[in-house]
Amino acid sequence: MATDTDPIEAVFEVVASVAPEIRAGLPGRRTALDSENVTGDTQLAADVWADELLYDRLGEVEGIGEYASEERETVTDIGEGYAVALDPLDGSSNLRSNNPMGTVVGVYDGSLPTSGQDLVAAGFVLYGPITTMVIAQEGQPEGYVVEDGTRRSTGPVELPADPTVYGFGGRVPEWSEAFDEYVSEVQDELKLRYGGAMIADVSQVLTYGGIFGYPALSSRPNGKLRLLFESAPIAYVVEQAGGASTDGEQSLLDIEATDLHQRTPTFVGNESYIHRLEEAV
Repeated sequence: MATDTDPIEAVFEVVASVAPEIRAGLPGRRTALDSENVTGDTQLAADVWADELLYDRLGEVEGIGEYASEERETVTDIGEGYAVALDPLDGSSNLRSNNPMGTVVGVYDGSLPTSGQDLVAAGFVLYGPITTMVIAQEGQPEGYVVEDGTRRSTGPVELPADPTVYGFGGRVPEWSEAFDEYVSEVQDELKLRYGGAMIADVSQVLTYGGIFGYPALSSRPNGKLRLLFESAPIAYVVEQAGGASTDGEQSLLDIEATDLHQRTPTFVGNESYIHRLEEAV
């Protein structure tokens, strides 16, 4: 797609245009393949198909130099310009039970892997009862409803000042004692909202305020979520919406990226809950 459109805007135009195709193509692609992605997750037919679809369409955008996704082992050079890192179907394990999932996008002004400080835009599509999208670029994020492949603005996205919900992933017996004690305090103050798809749970936090996280586990000291494909892009969105992020010590955007599929403990939400978590763990 040769275009005079700003490359970053073009990326999100493509993602919005592809969203209805991804949604329509899910029913016939709910089965697991006999393969795993590079980080050992079982791939569904939908994971691989969505990745190929996005790769083909984004490869036509002028001004995009690198494409990387959770489903690919290495970065693919596709031209000159920004680097795009995606989780094509975040929460695809929810497909069997027909629960929400999404597409997460980060646009980096730097060769991958690189720090979240090089993000120039990030956003996500949420395939819920309706298809919605949030995009953050140089200022307050904006929300959209996606219909027929086009975006209709629903206005600015701002984290509510009065937090309401929380959701934490991982098996409770594998949490650290300090984190378990923190959660005991939080659950006396907020309502539990956890659905097993990161982007759906982050959307709950952006809508109602609160905190979402996937901590370090005894079996996974670096947690589950991937820095470049999931953690940094949602941190970029939430921080620009007035919230904060952390791996327990620092903003997710400040983590040095040394590996394309690097994982990190991930927490995003209202500043007060992020600060309390950093003090607790």
